[in-house]
Amino acid sequence: MLLWINGPFGGGKTQTAFELQHRVPDALVCDPEEVGFGLQRVLPKEMRTDFQEFKAWRQGVVETLDAVLSKHDGTVIAPMTVVVPAYFDETVGRLRELGHDVHHFTLLARPETVRKRLKERGLYGLWYESWALGQVDRCLDALQAEEFAEHIHTDHLPIREVADRIAASAGLPITPNTDTALRRQWRRLRVGIEHMRLP
Repeated sequence: MLLWINGPFGGGKTQTAFELQHRVPDALVCDPEEVGFGLQRVLPKEMRTDFQEFKAWRQGVVETLDAVLSKHDGTVIAPMTVVVPAYFDETVGRLRELGHDVHHFTLLARPETVRKRLKERGLYGLWYESWALGQVDRCLDALQAEEFAEHIHTDHLPIREVADRIAASAGLPITPNTDTALRRQWRRLRVGIEHMRLP
């Protein structure tokens, strides 16, 4: 099974993905963004635009996830913002065509909530968060569409409850989150630092 977690930049996708990995037996996070960053590293600076515009990224994501899903016995989790319907069809849609059990979720929140989250985590990667702030309205407007369901509104939901809802919807067993408040903060900080986005 593949859980594709969509949403705006700053919507909580990565934190939710690693919460699920922590609590769903044999779950694995496979981040499509890393395919894009690898592609950008081999391109000259003047060509480093949105890597989703490159067909090589869309094909690479499908081939990577197809290979992982074919070999890994557990759940695979892909946290990735995709708001262009054609790109969605070429990634999520293509994986479904290949016969994979794909569950897609979009994490939504009010624009002010997303901007607040981005500013709070700005310490981890100022350039990336500044760019992401400019994408909030575009992403939220596009992701309201029915094709990007199942929608989960996260304004007042902690990450552990978002994970609970995803697991329940997908029919996955999930262990309780027994972390103390300090442990949850440490886990969130560690995930944020490990996924620092730099130019």
